Amino acid sequence: MSTLIHVTHEAVQKVGGIGAVLQGFFTSRAYNQSVGRSILVGPGDAGTQDLLVRAGKILYSSLSHVDAGGWGAKFRPVQERYGVGIIYGTRTFIDKTTGVESNPEVLLLDVSNPDLGQLGEFKRMLYERFGIRSDLYHTWEYEQYVRLAAPGLAALAAIEAAKSRPAVILAHEFMGMPLALAAIAQNSDAYKTVFYAHEVATMRRVAEGHPGHDTMFYNVLEQAMAKGKFVEDVFGLQAPFFKHALVSAARFCDAVLCVGDHVMSEMKFLGADFASKNLRLAYNGVPAYDVSLDDVEQSKARLQKYTEAILEFKPDFVFSHVTRMALSKGMWRDLKVLWHLERKFRQTGQTGVLYLLSSELGAPRKGHEILDMESRYSWPVGHREGYPDLSGGEADFYVHMQKFNACARQIRVILVNQFGWSRASCGVAMPPDMEFIDVRKGTDIEFGQSIYEPFGIAQLEPLSFGGLCVITNICGCAGFVDKVTGGRGTPNVLVADYTKLADGGATLDKVLAIGPRERNAIEEREAERIAGEILKRLPTDRQSREAFIKNGGELAKKMSWEVVSRDYLLPALNELK
Repeated sequence: MSTLIHVTHEAVQKVGGIGAVLQGFFTSRAYNQSVGRSILVGPGDAGTQDLLVRAGKILYSSLSHVDAGGWGAKFRPVQERYGVGIIYGTRTFIDKTTGVESNPEVLLLDVSNPDLGQLGEFKRMLYERFGIRSDLYHTWEYEQYVRLAAPGLAALAAIEAAKSRPAVILAHEFMGMPLALAAIAQNSDAYKTVFYAHEVATMRRVAEGHPGHDTMFYNVLEQAMAKGKFVEDVFGLQAPFFKHALVSAARFCDAVLCVGDHVMSEMKFLGADFASKNLRLAYNGVPAYDVSLDDVEQSKARLQKYTEAILEFKPDFVFSHVTRMALSKGMWRDLKVLWHLERKFRQTGQTGVLYLLSSELGAPRKGHEILDMESRYSWPVGHREGYPDLSGGEADFYVHMQKFNACARQIRVILVNQFGWSRASCGVAMPPDMEFIDVRKGTDIEFGQSIYEPFGIAQLEPLSFGGLCVITNICGCAGFVDKVTGGRGTPNVLVADYTKLADGGATLDKVLAIGPRERNAIEEREAERIAGEILKRLPTDRQSREAFIKNGGELAKKMSWEVVSRDYLLPALNELK
């Protein structure tokens, strides 16, 4: 494979799932041995440039007049024609465990003051060639990547990205589609285009926006597809949603990569054009480590020590949920399971604590703010609405947490609405030697009962350390686990199914009518089952804990980024030759 071009909003900084994917690929030996050249393309400005300085090296910048290598002669014609700024350099990726390092090129474009004539011509082409009406969409999320497309393609030509043809453009989510469409419109053999479906934005919107959530949506999808119906046949016109327009345009790409089995079904649900499209699975990878029980117990001891400092009891079990504060993460389901587990712990005398690491803000609270909240009202045990503490969404969830903590005797839930997990970021009650990896190593259970989860890397991160991972059947990682275990499952991964209906013969009209009452009833039944399974599976002695670590480590290695690169990504891309 000569050149892979990754178009993404995470070109210089890991923000979410796509950043984790890039880190996994660029530190994979299989990827680096097979791909000759990698280029990251995304939007940029002065702030992004500063990030690149810290993450790599700048070779050229029209913003700060840097030119280490005579790149200006190549880039200036692009800048003048399209009215953009250009930053070009490299970014360093390192896997500290394996020592694998790579330095892909980075191409950033400042599109804040585009040439309006060129932009208008591109938008006209989008409509005439691909049916995308830019006049419908008045959001920067859309506008930014449309502005990036034509000059981005021209800048790629300036650095001879397709010198060894064809180069492959990986459009990571809707953000990469305008540039991919610009390449398709050229009608040349310079590029192959691939839509990388890390989700299907149309389906996320439907599943999150309907009170029946996944209970309704996946039953409707199955019933509708069996009748030859697609998303707009069932849920109405989606064209006013700009992400739908861009993702639907993936039908013009040479191939589509799907991070999970449900994502593949969701892509087909977009329309008839995808039924015969080249759709390929490309699961995400899972971190794999070699650890001992002593390592795990040291981390758990730190978590127990922290719990003693803030709650004045040493829990038998430590649970965690590391996630974004988002509706799709289904965090209320954690509380439902814990209600049933709490009742069982009253009988056994066992105790537990759930650390919910989740923040709605885009940046960490400042250290002095954390210290002030800790001293005034015992943050994170206590919280107050308003910055620097609870944002609106955090406050909404905290109400339910308060009820649980007021009624429960054996289990407590702690919301740590802060990025980082150390004394510097979380206050003086935390042990000085605490690190974020301790949450992964020391947890007994990682919850991740999402209502929409294309894959779910975070849910399986404790696998290597013997953690019990509680996920839902709609998570893409559930399909990967099923594949590597040959359909037999594993004690280390507990799969909840909130889509299973008591009435197996429900009609399409009936499943469309599923609302909060029906979903809540299903959630209560399934939460009780999951709590019972947790009690059966949780290791309680040294031998069973060692077995969980051994089994989890072996499973993680079969789901590693090396495996994903070798067995999924590269074979799919090689088919494009």
